[in-house]
Amino acid sequence: MKFAGLSTMALLRQIFIYCWISGTFLATSDFCGDNSNGPTYTDVAKCVLENICYEFAMVPQTWAQARDTCENRGGKLLRVLDCKVKQFLLNLSVEVGATTGAWWVSKPLMGLYMNTSENAASSNGGPPKPPFCTYVTMDPFQLMSTSNCNMALGHLCTLDFEIQVSSPGNTRKRREANQDPNINNLLGSMKSAMQDPTALIEKAINILSVLETELVQISPQGQLQYLQNLYNSIQFNGPEKYELIVNCTGGMLMYSLEQCNNSSQPPQNYGDLLDVANMIYEEISQQMLVNGTDESVLQLVTGTLYGSRRTPQQMDGMLIGSTESGPYFQLPSFSAMQSQLPDGLVTVQLMNYNMNPLSQNSNESITGSVCSLSLKSKTSDINLNNLTDYIEMFLPRDGVVDPTPVNMSLKEGFAVITSFDITDTNSTVLVSATPDQNVSLQLRLSQAHQSNLTSTQESTVLNGQEDYRWLITPEMLEGSTGTWHVSITLNNSNSSQPVTISLSLLTFKCMFWDTVQNEWSIFGCKVGPKSMPSMTHCLCNHNTIYGSSFFVMPNHVDLSQTAALFATVQQNYVVVVVLSAFFFLYLIIVMWAWYADRRALRTRKMTLLEDNHPCASYNYLLNIQTGNRSGAGTSAKVMIILEGTEGVSKPHHLSDPDKLVFEKGGVDMFLLSCPFPLGELQSVKLWHDNSGGHPDWYLNKVTVQDLQTRNVWHFLCSTWLNSTGDSTCARIFNPAKMNEIASFGNIFHTRTSTGFRDEHIWISVVDPPRHSPFTRVQRVSCCMSLLLCTMAINIMFWNIPKDGDSPVIFKIGSYSLTWQQIMVAVESALLMFPINILIVTIFRSIKPRILDAKDEPKTGDRPSAVSIHTILKDTQDILDLLSRSPKNQTVPMQQKPESSADLFSALNQLHDLIHIIQGEGESSPHWAHCSRFVFCSLCHLALLLEKAGEKSFLNPEELQLARNTVSPMLKMAEMVFVSHTVQSPAPVPAKEKKQGCKLPWWFVFVGWTLLLGISGVSTFFTLIYGFQYGKESSIQWVVTLTLSLFQSIFIIQPLKVVGLAIFFALILRPVAVEDNEEVELLLQEQRRRCEVFCGRHIS
Repeated sequence: MKFAGLSTMALLRQIFIYCWISGTFLATSDFCGDNSNGPTYTDVAKCVLENICYEFAMVPQTWAQARDTCENRGGKLLRVLDCKVKQFLLNLSVEVGATTGAWWVSKPLMGLYMNTSENAASSNGGPPKPPFCTYVTMDPFQLMSTSNCNMALGHLCTLDFEIQVSSPGNTRKRREANQDPNINNLLGSMKSAMQDPTALIEKAINILSVLETELVQISPQGQLQYLQNLYNSIQFNGPEKYELIVNCTGGMLMYSLEQCNNSSQPPQNYGDLLDVANMIYEEISQQMLVNGTDESVLQLVTGTLYGSRRTPQQMDGMLIGSTESGPYFQLPSFSAMQSQLPDGLVTVQLMNYNMNPLSQNSNESITGSVCSLSLKSKTSDINLNNLTDYIEMFLPRDGVVDPTPVNMSLKEGFAVITSFDITDTNSTVLVSATPDQNVSLQLRLSQAHQSNLTSTQESTVLNGQEDYRWLITPEMLEGSTGTWHVSITLNNSNSSQPVTISLSLLTFKCMFWDTVQNEWSIFGCKVGPKSMPSMTHCLCNHNTIYGSSFFVMPNHVDLSQTAALFATVQQNYVVVVVLSAFFFLYLIIVMWAWYADRRALRTRKMTLLEDNHPCASYNYLLNIQTGNRSGAGTSAKVMIILEGTEGVSKPHHLSDPDKLVFEKGGVDMFLLSCPFPLGELQSVKLWHDNSGGHPDWYLNKVTVQDLQTRNVWHFLCSTWLNSTGDSTCARIFNPAKMNEIASFGNIFHTRTSTGFRDEHIWISVVDPPRHSPFTRVQRVSCCMSLLLCTMAINIMFWNIPKDGDSPVIFKIGSYSLTWQQIMVAVESALLMFPINILIVTIFRSIKPRILDAKDEPKTGDRPSAVSIHTILKDTQDILDLLSRSPKNQTVPMQQKPESSADLFSALNQLHDLIHIIQGEGESSPHWAHCSRFVFCSLCHLALLLEKAGEKSFLNPEELQLARNTVSPMLKMAEMVFVSHTVQSPAPVPAKEKKQGCKLPWWFVFVGWTLLLGISGVSTFFTLIYGFQYGKESSIQWVVTLTLSLFQSIFIIQPLKVVGLAIFFALILRPVAVEDNEEVELLLQEQRRRCEVFCGRHIS
């Protein structure tokens, strides 16, 4: 016995279909002629419907023989079965005496009569798994499948009528139905008589009479107008006319379902008609209650509609229905329902259906009553959910007789064991064990045959109070199928006489129709203890099919039919073509991205300036951003000078021998080394030599970072560096103040420019940031993964049924936002974004895999023979660098040194500087780095003098004097360097939190694994849903998907970038400093240069 918690609307749509099928309408038909030219074909009953000849072949044959016999006559086994064909066959079978037996039909059998998507085999993919053949019976009308295709049955053959009537002696022509030009006049006259109830009902009956007796047709719009006229007339009619209105409504619905053919009436028109019909029934029931009737009962062809109108307090324990013949429902106490009931009157309606209206789509075999319970206030439906007390339902099982009990003798110390098989774990078993004496019985449930204390899973004691009945619920069975055993023993009995037990077993199940899953469900319902063989007692904590409106389920897809769905690819290739096009486009773009990444690999690295002095150890990181305007890049040679409060750097040439620099939109990073700290930067001077084909340069921004103190200076340039003629151009820029750096305009411009190049996942593929570890190939692949996820989620939730009871959050004009729409958006985001954001984050956060250099420089190598000019030039460079700080009190050589006298003059300045450094009692970063530079420079000079030949100087005494002068200076410089290094403050360490956000290089494999996995799953479900929807629906979905992608790429993503930029500019106002692990490699390279330059290891 099954209970269906069904909405009235859904059930009415199904019940009228059944009502039409069960009607007595006879289709207009003609009999086929015999084809005398064909093979002998006896025992055949023939008739024509719509140019198709249907033949009942009564000679028993196997399915294959029946197919061949029909095809030899130029026909096919019955392939299409809709409402009209079904009724035609039922009538024909009665006329020709073919109501008994079974008839082979084609596989698959398709049409509007039933949903064949689950049972049909693929038309080109071979037989379904498992293989089956299809046959039909006429009384009762059932469509069945079997794997035994060798049974001998009759068959239904269909042939073209024109071929049949062309045979000799067959000259009868088929009659056709014509469109009645006066049908609109009849509908118009019906509408004009709206305020004359008697005339309107007469005209409504007249229209039905014309449709039944004459070959006329009425359009779908006319059918809808007919029912609307009846609905509008209810307010002008009295109760005496209600029965006629109900009958006319049913008559038009039956006629409309006679026309259930795709070519004449689309399926959605049925829904419109049934909606109006339901409004008619509800309004009539409501009017009957308003007119003073406490209870209303409408006897319909589909069943019985019970109605009652009560206050919420009067609903306490209310009974509705027929307590004599059933069914009837009893509501729980008012306190259990009070929080979910309104203040005003409530209309309670119970619909008892004569037959199961959902049998064609049912996942269960329904053998009992099907009912629906609805509660409605003045304005809306009332859905009772999660009640503390149960709604009690008594549903009759017509035609079921009491089972014959089995009498068994039971003695003290012995047990009676009965067994039953469980195939459905949702079933409830009622064990009835009635003794002939007043004794207590001990019952134990077990899957073991010998029920003892260890194997018993459930037990109970029965006496007269429980009427010796025990309900074994699904919870007791614990989801286990198979054979179960119930052991019955006497409980503390003193009787010496054997007890006769009358034992019987019954199986029940209470269910409701879940429209979300489109199947029967037991959620919230269970079998009650008052169940009898002829009446099922159900207990449910809700009155509707809605479990909760919080979670919206996507469209259902049956994964067990995967092979059958994929076999329909030749008929439904839309989704396959779309996916193939996307994958083809992806392969093309990813090949271009791989090539672009290879080219960009050269420009991604930082540059250690070639003109850095090898002994300089105070380092600055330059970040120079070229604008993104047309022609912003330059071909000229660019120079820079840093000026601080404690010194000025020498002019440095910003170039890289391995890559082009200062390209349009480029970000170039250089490591600039000085002998000492420059202090607080005051300005930077930039100029170029106006060389090359396009020397003009648009400089956007310069950032200088002190790698020792971690101080950062921002220079907001945004200007062109150009000149006229052959003269060079120069610009001096001052560091920006904090309010300029954190201004809305600066941060907004920076965030939007970098956001579109990095955070806009689609646009960033074209021009990603130079130093980002997130490559173009990875970005293209993430776009593809996001696209496939979007397709899968879009097709899962595409055209889901609208929940009419979903609350409206807000409404603007004709647009309204419901809770269902919000939940679909939230669920889509939860399915799509977490995994894709994780993949993107992994690729963004991976450390580059940096291999250590294998060829280490040898510090012990000695340079080749040098001349005095080399020694003089290197000495001049040392003094020139030291003289750029006033603290050093050194003077650069005004003229080019040419003799040993100039060398000794320079050495005297170095000697004086060493004494100055030595005299500084308290060390500072300046003296620590300056002493290091002097020491390394003297090491280099000592190395050069050692290698210099006697011919390098005018006389050997000058060479020896130079060596003797440098040697003690070198020892003194080493002492000073060590002293100041120990005393100098430690450099500011890098922030640990930035290092903690990086992932090891091998995480790239994790990212690719997740990306391929989510792409594969998304592709699979997109194909499955596409195959299930069919070709036409898939085309409509592709159009919807195109609009969704356009919205994502050109609206949502740009708005996200701009929104984040505004958020950072208004609220966070950060001053971002780019950090990169390549800096440490450049510093190591600078130290290696120094060790080679001075010929020894410097710690």
